[in-house]
Amino acid sequence: MTQERLYRGGNYEASGYDAWQTPPEVIADLEVEFGEMFDPCPADWDGLTDGLAIDWPTDRACFVNPPYSRMVDWVAKCAQEWRRGCTVILLIPPRTCTRYFHDHIYGNAELRFFKGRLKFCLNGVPGNPAPFPSMLCVFRSE
Repeated sequence: MTQERLYRGGNYEASGYDAWQTPPEVIADLEVEFGEMFDPCPADWDGLTDGLAIDWPTDRACFVNPPYSRMVDWVAKCAQEWRRGCTVILLIPPRTCTRYFHDHIYGNAELRFFKGRLKFCLNGVPGNPAPFPSMLCVFRSE
């Protein structure tokens, strides 16, 4: 896939790629706990499926490391799919001062904070530590 430079629209990080991939050790740890997961917004997205426009599976956990340029849309979709019966694991920066955090995450998801900064990957190669902390928001289906 060709990497496009996508400005993060003034969101807390000044610039960067929306195509950063989750560190493989994070995925491996989550797969031990949740099994094989569905990813509605893979960093190597083929452009054929819009994860915001489809229903996500309820028979396995859904893992979301959203493009930060559309953070609000993806957080709202995660909450919507959780209410529909999905287990959703969302990886985002802990922006507890935002409206989307209070409207969709706080009180609905288990919060797990990472010690230190994650090294996201680009084309499978780890980059420098992220310039922001990260957290997992685990929305568990009933």
